[in-house]
Amino acid sequence: MNITHNTTLALIACLMATVIPVFFGKLAITPNWLSLQALALGWITLNKHHELDLHALAAGLEVLIIRAWLVPHLLRRTLSGHKAAEHDVMPSNLFTWGVAVTLIIVAFQFGDGARADVRALTLGVIAATVTIAFLLLATNREPVAQLVALLFMENALALFESLMPEPWPLPVHLAISTVYVGTVAVGSWLIRSSDVSKLLAAKPGDHVQ
Repeated sequence: MNITHNTTLALIACLMATVIPVFFGKLAITPNWLSLQALALGWITLNKHHELDLHALAAGLEVLIIRAWLVPHLLRRTLSGHKAAEHDVMPSNLFTWGVAVTLIIVAFQFGDGARADVRALTLGVIAATVTIAFLLLATNREPVAQLVALLFMENALALFESLMPEPWPLPVHLAISTVYVGTVAVGSWLIRSSDVSKLLAAKPGDHVQ
């Protein structure tokens, strides 16, 4: 199995981790899909380099520790016991599903312009992930869903690096990882603060929505 084939399988896994939860998933399981996205990103990062140098090892560890474990763990803790955990990632109706399918098709048409197999597939996955994230932001007002959409977009940004002839310097990786962790940390804090505010504002006997 050659490197190109390995990268193709990883890209397909990354796309599935983006599309499946949007159509069929609940918010409670989105941390698992984010972990799968990160594992696919790590596989692509390591396969991009013919030799496992210091930069590739550091980038791979960043993906595994930050994106595949820490951030999904923080999001899982936020969702634990939260009423939004059982909500759909995207509203289940034919209109939004139709829009999502159309966006995915358009995204891959955009990627096909590269006229190169792996590059075209990579562009397609990036474009599909970004457009689906924007669709989530537009159709689901639940704060947890919007946080997930932002994390999808940041994973798409990390995937974009694989198209570059030279990888980003390690300080750039560190800055992007800091933003990624900061996104879920601030988002989780805002979600918990909102829940506490609703509880404090509710009158005795009222049902908190």
